[in-house]
Amino acid sequence: MTEQSECRDCGARVAAIDLGTVSSRLSLATVEGDRVVSSCKHTEITDLGAGVDATGHLDDAAVERVLTACRGFVEEIRAFDAACVCTTLTSAARDADNAASLLDGLRSLGLDPQVIPGELEARLTFYGVARDFKGERIAVADSGGGSTEIAVGALTAAGAVELEHVQSLNIGCRRVTDRFLPGDPPADASILHAGRWSREQFEAYWDAFDERPERLVAVGGTVTTLVALTHKLEPYDSSFVHLQTLSALEIEQAIGRMRALSATEIARLPGIQPKRAPVMLAGAVVMRELMRTGGYDELTVSENSLLAGMASTMGEVLAGKAPAIGWAPALTHLHR
Repeated sequence: MTEQSECRDCGARVAAIDLGTVSSRLSLATVEGDRVVSSCKHTEITDLGAGVDATGHLDDAAVERVLTACRGFVEEIRAFDAACVCTTLTSAARDADNAASLLDGLRSLGLDPQVIPGELEARLTFYGVARDFKGERIAVADSGGGSTEIAVGALTAAGAVELEHVQSLNIGCRRVTDRFLPGDPPADASILHAGRWSREQFEAYWDAFDERPERLVAVGGTVTTLVALTHKLEPYDSSFVHLQTLSALEIEQAIGRMRALSATEIARLPGIQPKRAPVMLAGAVVMRELMRTGGYDELTVSENSLLAGMASTMGEVLAGKAPAIGWAPALTHLHR
């Protein structure tokens, strides 16, 4: 079941907020123990990490964009009457030396924000994705704005998480855009440099394996948007995207379409969210190098993600179970 399915009136209602480098996301889910019965998701492109790679600071305007999105999320959570809410922040908040201003703003909204390490981010994402592949050894990659998390392992038929190798790499579409692709459109030499740098980071990860999993599963706005671009999805159709395959050739073709275009021109392509357009070329380059270094000709795209892993973990805590990934989230309740 994907995060996009209709919310129903059964089980415990939980809300999960994930504040990433590019997007701020809310999931309203109904859970029974560790099982997500239904959920619906709301995503806002807030670009929290704009400039963080160069300055180490969160921009005041970016902080306000996130807080504005969260004010709306809080109203949705209250209307949903969630039993509890969990709020996490990832790469941009980990990197910024002034993240406290954002955390204070979130607390003023009644939230209890947690800046989580990259390896926990990877475990949560793996847990959210692996239910569609129970018993199968898979690699799960979450390529975001500031980092890419990769986890290799399996979710057993009994529901145990068995992970072999988990790592968070400081490679993401916003970071690569800011560091290597300053032009609009960027120069060909800049695109080559971005690819070479990304390739070196991913090679070090894959070199740790004698035998890599046969299946690579990828999540995040870059890959879901690449599916939408490839198939010219207007409007976006999450049920079509979930578990869709994306080939290395299709990603190369997407790079070829975007590389000579400005961000404004990329935004006009069918399937592209206008606010995501400035980082789409870098995101596609990152995914190409991830696949090349891993030896994958195609990947499977999942609409499930860290949010699904959070919802399952919250359900476990509410049911009095030990969390499968070994982490208990801070849970709060928003009163009406």
